[in-house]
Amino acid sequence: MASAKYDRQEVIRKATDLFWSRGFHATSMRNIQQAIDMRPGSIYACFGSKEGLFKEVLAFYAEANRARLEACLQAAPSALEGLKQFFRASVTGMGTSAPNEMCMLIKSIAELTEEDGELLADAKQRLRQVEETFAQILRRAQQEGDIDPSRDPARMARYLQVQLMGLRAYARANGADAELRGLIEDAFAYLTGGA
Repeated sequence: MASAKYDRQEVIRKATDLFWSRGFHATSMRNIQQAIDMRPGSIYACFGSKEGLFKEVLAFYAEANRARLEACLQAAPSALEGLKQFFRASVTGMGTSAPNEMCMLIKSIAELTEEDGELLADAKQRLRQVEETFAQILRRAQQEGDIDPSRDPARMARYLQVQLMGLRAYARANGADAELRGLIEDAFAYLTGGA
């Protein structure tokens, strides 16, 4: 195992920034070694391989997003408003915070090939979990009376997932927060029958 002087969460956070900016394939072990300030032997002892580290990075990224979503839900007066706040936090005011700019799961799915089968499957599974979480929140919104209960939560969740992917890409290309806020309102108006 690695020396106790390494803070595992801090190492994974630094690796997340690195993989986000360079991608999995363009990140070398030397890049990793420099970014996280660990010797190769310690990296292998802690994570087994570059792939092992990347799996932990995907888990860390997914958990950070889940925690941010949960915080939005806790702070909002309704499930639907909490979900909308999560969208705002995910796409507006991003500045230069790379891992929040464009979903790392989407970037990974776009980059990884079938040769990276286990990593690709992991990224896809984590993206499906986001969609399932959206569906659960939308069911709550239906119970709270904010969305017609006859609408299919799974289909609405897919719609939101597509919207979030597109909004993040749009934000990266254009970065106009006022316009992004309007597009988020449009996406949620569709859910409530306002568009």
